[in-house]
Amino acid sequence: MSAHAKTISLTVNGTRVEATVPPRQHLGDFLRERELLTGTHLGCEHGVCGACTILIDGEPARSCITFAVACDGRSVTTVEGLDDDPLAAELREAFSAEHGLQCGFCTPGMLVAARDVVLRCPDADNRAIRTAMSGNLCRCTGYVGIVNAIRRVIDARNTNAG
Repeated sequence: MSAHAKTISLTVNGTRVEATVPPRQHLGDFLRERELLTGTHLGCEHGVCGACTILIDGEPARSCITFAVACDGRSVTTVEGLDDDPLAAELREAFSAEHGLQCGFCTPGMLVAARDVVLRCPDADNRAIRTAMSGNLCRCTGYVGIVNAIRRVIDARNTNAG
């Protein structure tokens, strides 16, 4: 560990974590290597593909370009932290039913981002869904299944609310 290492304290998936980290260690590496939360995938490592999307204080963020030290005192939620989340469960079911996943590499980031879209844009049409999800790339599905899955959850929630 370098002389410049910093001790941070953060909440990861509801559990308080304290660790000493190098100042330039990315959050994605910290989550995967120290916390062994391998659901967060690292693709481009430039913040472009969205595979590493997690929640910081409830807001989507790219863990590959966020330094772990910047999360001192913050709350981080990975896809594993959404295991018991009812909305994430609806999305997982819809992604499966609508064939919104294939190889699965982008799926964790897609689910985190899709959850945010459903919460922020409850009246989104397909175009709005595509725009909101444009920061998450998938090389397998062609996006139709992903958009249909999100649309399915939005429609079901609007039907149940009305």
